[in-house]
Amino acid sequence: MSRNAYVTDLKTLQGECTANYVRLVRLLGDLDAGGTREVELVNHGRRLGALCLELQERAPYTSIVRVSQRGVLDGLIETPRMRVHLYHDVRMAEVTDFQRQRHFDGRYRYPNARMHQPDEKLQLNRFLGEWLDHGLAHGHSLDLPELP
Repeated sequence: MSRNAYVTDLKTLQGECTANYVRLVRLLGDLDAGGTREVELVNHGRRLGALCLELQERAPYTSIVRVSQRGVLDGLIETPRMRVHLYHDVRMAEVTDFQRQRHFDGRYRYPNARMHQPDEKLQLNRFLGEWLDHGLAHGHSLDLPELP
């Protein structure tokens, strides 16, 4: 029985990247290049750590943000971190680096040497969206006004 090859769903990927752009812009606010913002994550009164955003570069058409998390398991496990490029002219944000791995293809043959899923790029951008949504829904920051 043969499986059909995965076909990249560009509409879904672009939708994720557009939604992530909106989420990041809300969380970053008026942060300047080199600045950081930490959003403390709380769920049912329990502190879960902080979502850390570092604006590494800001230019007229692009910005680069490092997204990471710190929390109670620091030192025990490698916490997620990614580098995200924001493209201001098209209002999209794309994961370009995850856990020190760079450049993700739109699709992969499976199995492969790095064990990437066929839709690895889409999954990484979805993960970023869920992570940012959690920060927007359950996060608290002392230097940001309350988010609607």
